Amino acid sequence: MGQHLKRMPTPIVNLQDHERAAQAVLSASAWAYFSGGAADEITLRRNLSGWQQWGLAPRVLQDLRGGHTRCTLLGKTWPFPLLVAPMAFQRWAHADGEAGMAMAAAAQQCGMVLSHQTSTPLQTVAPLVLTEPERGPLWFQLYWQNDAAYVQDLIQQVEAAGYEALVLTVDAPVHGVRDRERRAGMHLPQDVRAVHWPQATPAPAFATDTIGLCAGLANAAPTWADVAWLQSKTRLPILLKGITQPQDALQAARLQVAGVIVSNHGGRTLDTLPDTARLLAPIAAALRGQGGECAATTHRMNILVDGGIRRGTDLFKALALGADAVLLGRPALFGLAHAGAQGVAHVLRLLRDEFEMTLALCGCAQVQDIHMNHLAALEHHVNVHSAQGFA
Repeated sequence: MGQHLKRMPTPIVNLQDHERAAQAVLSASAWAYFSGGAADEITLRRNLSGWQQWGLAPRVLQDLRGGHTRCTLLGKTWPFPLLVAPMAFQRWAHADGEAGMAMAAAAQQCGMVLSHQTSTPLQTVAPLVLTEPERGPLWFQLYWQNDAAYVQDLIQQVEAAGYEALVLTVDAPVHGVRDRERRAGMHLPQDVRAVHWPQATPAPAFATDTIGLCAGLANAAPTWADVAWLQSKTRLPILLKGITQPQDALQAARLQVAGVIVSNHGGRTLDTLPDTARLLAPIAAALRGQGGECAATTHRMNILVDGGIRRGTDLFKALALGADAVLLGRPALFGLAHAGAQGVAHVLRLLRDEFEMTLALCGCAQVQDIHMNHLAALEHHVNVHSAQGFA
């Protein structure tokens, strides 16, 4: 997979190996930022153990001829139901940064969601993906900003560059309490910054008067009206990332949003939230109903999920619980940190291979064959003891 991977003292054969290799090369500050979670990191750990609460129930003697991993997202067919999740400051992890991440994802037929806090210009990343004939989707993640002119200008840049959807993060109107990150500090290299983040401006009057929650910062939190406004300003489909409640998923459906991403922000914002494996099924049930469409509208929304995916079996379980595709975060970043674009490609290839093996061993020739009856709830709670287990 590359000279760096070959030089590792022990073979890298799974995503946990990539995580250990990343910790060995990242600074204490970078490691705390990329791997840490909110408060006591309960949700962060739950994201891992949640997928382990489900066992697999394979069918045997099934016809597997002509099998494939193709999926449908936003009305288009893609090679594989996996996208790299949006993650900030990737050039802090490795000089290849978002460019390396994008090339690796495209080479492995996976999609990518570029972070609003990308350290590489969005115009640089897009051509690295869009020219690949067997690539996955290319989306752009947006954090809400209380500046209409800035948001409209950024959307125009995203559209002009060829991105195919906007992913609005809705679960982080303020920063989470991250103890590990605060202890280690956040010491970005001088040449790493969020290149599309708005320049510092004078604080609004309500902030100086500390009127409202979090010294007034919560006053700028996005609302459903802002989602509708965003829809009116772009031709791109919009997905909402950070949905954890069926009621919110149904409201998104009423607004004809293109999709939702079931996510607790990787355990980085609000601690003690349930794991996404537990959150996914009720949301899928609310949106799919009996006929595959939401009862509130005839519009069929795409459902994606992130958090704690570490094995091809986890990906399989996510699809069985109702997801159309999965987002992968930290493991891709860890591959990047210690081996650049090649490390990312290896992470994604491992997951692809494991998922195909799981499909075959469970008696499924294609993604569409995966159903809830391929899962069996385990009676006993599965404890995750590894200190390296991060969502």
